[in-house]
Amino acid sequence: MLFIQGLLIAFFLFASSVKMFGWVKVIFEPQLTFFRRYGLNRSIMFIVGIIEATGAIMLLIGMIMVSPLISTIGATFIICVSTGAMFFHFRFDTVKDAIPSIITLILSVIVAMPMILESI
Repeated sequence: MLFIQGLLIAFFLFASSVKMFGWVKVIFEPQLTFFRRYGLNRSIMFIVGIIEATGAIMLLIGMIMVSPLISTIGATFIICVSTGAMFFHFRFDTVKDAIPSIITLILSVIVAMPMILESI
């Protein structure tokens, strides 16, 4: 589980920083093109970056503090972002473009699942 959390943390800290600050132009420009194709602007892209960073930071805090609740909340942020990305990719793009969001959704559900099952 820690490995999966580590992957999600690394991926979303990087991805969110690109969305918020645009520091890797080769990644930022295509992502901004996607957002514009969806009828969304740069401000929405920044907000998505904040949500991704919040999820990743909560996963990191949950991992450091060994808190399944905090990890689950962080994973839930990522589940929401991944679901939204899948919606837009399936509606406007190809299945191939949705693959990263499908993978991050599955990994986030794996992280959140123990707490979800425990609450049932």
